[in-house]
Amino acid sequence: MSNSPLVSYTNISPNKNSPRVNQIDRITPHCVVGQCSVETIGNMFSSPTRQVSSNYGIGSDGRIGMYVDEKDRSWCSSSANNDHKAITIECASDTTEPYTMNDKVYNSLINLCVDICKRNGKNKLLWFADKDKTLSYIPKENEMLITVHRWFANKACPGDWLYNRLGDLAAEVTGRLNPESNSIYRIQVGAYSLKENAENFLHEVKAAGFTDAFIKQEINKTSDIDYKSMYEKEKNKRKDAEKEKTQLLQDIQAVLRRFV
Repeated sequence: MSNSPLVSYTNISPNKNSPRVNQIDRITPHCVVGQCSVETIGNMFSSPTRQVSSNYGIGSDGRIGMYVDEKDRSWCSSSANNDHKAITIECASDTTEPYTMNDKVYNSLINLCVDICKRNGKNKLLWFADKDKTLSYIPKENEMLITVHRWFANKACPGDWLYNRLGDLAAEVTGRLNPESNSIYRIQVGAYSLKENAENFLHEVKAAGFTDAFIKQEINKTSDIDYKSMYEKEKNKRKDAEKEKTQLLQDIQAVLRRFV
């Protein structure tokens, strides 16, 4: 089990269980309640008497610190069961509700969540916004859940600012994990100058099971030069036809004069 390469500061805390007893299937973001640096967060967790820690922390400048290896359980969420399954992340925030986090912190949180999911073989981050539903849900092999501290203790953590954005966080992370899912590839199987022919073929395609097939009308865009070329060709054809007609009349008249 690896740790994040996004880490720029490490201060391993003695407050942990090693190793964790469950597979990682959730991420639990927290608010520090202070615009702290990664060093300050690390110093808080370095004291055995505090009996708290997290796997990672994000300072107010967006830097990421590591305090407990991912293979180990941090002491962070007031729930041993959650922390044995979760990667916990303390995020620098304001000291009062709604415990706002700045853009650098939030962007680093997104990047860290993407990295955690990738390294743990997950391509979907889920936020249900419901404690009972989340805790009773068994994630699929490719899924990672989001849980919050307030579900396990009488706390506001992670603060309403982040709590109200967890759906956006999950969507952004999942989108980055699946860039191809944002693309649509269309297949064209025919083009007709007569609408009737297009409709007949559409009927055949739908009868074959492709019920989402459709007709899209496009104007045949011919350049001005093409129009001029077409006009000149048609004019020349008419001139040639007139010449042939005139010559034919002259030949007929010549034949008739022989018999007069």
